[in-house]
Amino acid sequence: MSVLPFPSTSRPGADDAPSEAPPGPRTTVPVRPGARPSPPARRRLTGIRLPDMLAVSGAAAAALATTGLLWTQVGPFSGILGYVVVSWVLFVVIYAVLVSFDENRPTMRDRVAAVVVHSLALVVLGALVFIVLYTFFRGAKALIHLNFYTQDLRSTGPLDPLTKGGMLHALVGTLIELSIALGVAVPLGLLAAVFLHEVPGRFSRLVRTVVQAMTALPDILAGLFIYATLILIFGLQLSGLAAGCALAVTVLPIVCRAADVVLRLVPGGLTEASYALGSGQWRTVWYVTLPSARSGLATAVILGAARAIGETSPVLLTAGATNYLNFDPAQGPMMSLPLLAYTLVANPEPNYIARGFGAAAALLLLVVVLFVIMRAIGGRGPGQLSGRQRRRRLAESRRDLDRITQRATTELPGPLTKPNTDGAGSE
Repeated sequence: MSVLPFPSTSRPGADDAPSEAPPGPRTTVPVRPGARPSPPARRRLTGIRLPDMLAVSGAAAAALATTGLLWTQVGPFSGILGYVVVSWVLFVVIYAVLVSFDENRPTMRDRVAAVVVHSLALVVLGALVFIVLYTFFRGAKALIHLNFYTQDLRSTGPLDPLTKGGMLHALVGTLIELSIALGVAVPLGLLAAVFLHEVPGRFSRLVRTVVQAMTALPDILAGLFIYATLILIFGLQLSGLAAGCALAVTVLPIVCRAADVVLRLVPGGLTEASYALGSGQWRTVWYVTLPSARSGLATAVILGAARAIGETSPVLLTAGATNYLNFDPAQGPMMSLPLLAYTLVANPEPNYIARGFGAAAALLLLVVVLFVIMRAIGGRGPGQLSGRQRRRRLAESRRDLDRITQRATTELPGPLTKPNTDGAGSE
């Protein structure tokens, strides 16, 4: 390929002889290195850095040292609670000052807000862990004995050793009363939630207002209501049935309100598709809405059960207290675990106090067991099948395939022939 000569830059009138062409192009292309470029540095997705850790640890050490100086040398302060509160306030202030040295104002506010939220969450978690561990620690002396789970307190006195007596009567009473309360409150609460979700109007708004007001109802008012109606008016004696009804009044608004919120989260496209396929409102609710919200409805039941299982005042008003084991919810007083823990801890004897904390620990374990059971029932989302359900669906599909194949071979014994479309007949 030839290179065109560059135009002459001589003055006019000079020698018009063509100038010699330059040896090559005047622009050059840089030579690329043979080695591949290094990959870019990876971005860190975590927000924890070494300066942040140093700022947090430094602020915590400075806050604790300053508060200790105030408590011991400067002022007449005392008390562990005040020490913790003042240390936390100084920690937040010192941390804000340390962050402001390296970051701008919006970043400083964000870091301080994050530290405040995380520290408060740690305080709540620490309080929960302390309560649980303290309860099990105080009740460990009673929990290690087998008789604590197999006997009642009918023949046990305050001075008897822990190898005698137990909390079986309270455990049975709690399970019976909770079953009655959930048997009454869960169907009514779910029906009320479905009504509020599916039937809008003035009456549904009134029901929603009443449910929200009943959520803040004091528990003792529920006990007084059942005591005034079932016991004084209808003549029902103090029993587990009356206590279960009182607990049902307490649980009903919680289940209804939680289920109403859960049903609102069901995608509208599912119900619209059901209506478009010709299903009625009842079939849509039963086969689409409720199965789609099963996990949330189980959570609503768990919230109601947790509220009912720890009540003391409604049970004391309607079921009384007893040290005997009673399996009949309609006859005689019946004890519950929270009421047993309250009455035993109020006694000054150490063995009774240990039994009371043991009853409280058993109540915590019962709540955990009920939570696990309810999550196992309603923990799967819509369309998620267990192993047994998948095997059953597979067996049903195989039976359907065999039936269809057998029917096809019975109706069409011979090979299929191509139909004749030209009217000339077939061979």
